[in-house]
Amino acid sequence: MMGRCLLASALCLTMLVAFVAAKDKKDKAEPLIVMLWPDHGNPVLKVTFERFNQLASYNGQLSLESHVLVENLSGKRIPQASFTVYLTDKDKVRVGNGMLGFNDLEPGQQVKLAFQVFSTGVPTGLSLVARDDASGIPTSLKTVPLKIISVPPGATLKVDGRDEGITPATVGITIGKHILAFSKDGYASGNTPVEIKPDEAPGGSITFELGGLSHDNLELRDGTVVQGDVMSLSMSAVVVRVEGKDQTYDRNQVQKILLVQRETVHQPVAVQPASPQTK
Repeated sequence: MMGRCLLASALCLTMLVAFVAAKDKKDKAEPLIVMLWPDHGNPVLKVTFERFNQLASYNGQLSLESHVLVENLSGKRIPQASFTVYLTDKDKVRVGNGMLGFNDLEPGQQVKLAFQVFSTGVPTGLSLVARDDASGIPTSLKTVPLKIISVPPGATLKVDGRDEGITPATVGITIGKHILAFSKDGYASGNTPVEIKPDEAPGGSITFELGGLSHDNLELRDGTVVQGDVMSLSMSAVVVRVEGKDQTYDRNQVQKILLVQRETVHQPVAVQPASPQTK
């Protein structure tokens, strides 16, 4: 029971394997060391080590190398993660360690890495421990819930280019720098940077105010958006003034028109005084 508690608190995966051995050409396929991280609940990563090969030996130290395949099993992008790989001998004594890290791994994506390490003895065990966090979770894999509000509400929200629903929304955002983008019909689109610190407490919020449109918006069926002043609209054509020049579009090209509210300025009527009558 004590051993299980220690293993769970360290959040490490251990597997006994035959590490350094000459491969006979008649042998079957190269053995793989497959690990899931974390080893409880829903795994986020699948880490596969190929057989460790001995590169050199000097002064009692072995130089070992293994090709490692890391797969993102989660539904979210992992911007960065790092782990310490520990080698142990048959007595569970550490005989070497090295770092395994990667960047920008999209959901379902795999990355292949060359892992090299020095060992002071023949290793028989392997453990994988997350770095940067006492609880065993890499800082970059943590998410902090952030309430995102727009003024007015009902804006389409994107975080780093990914759709996250309609504001107000609470979104789990990973540690690091991100871009929040907002868009809503009748308002100018906008974005703002946000940085989530490793010690960020949950329960925070951010409010973004969308500005009004300064020009009419003409959305064409091919996705193009033309900003200008709609001068006229008929059954066959739409005329838009863009930077002082009129552009005419076939009405069938137009999917949607957003008109900004304009204030009409009424010029006062000048009253001419009556001319004096000549007696």
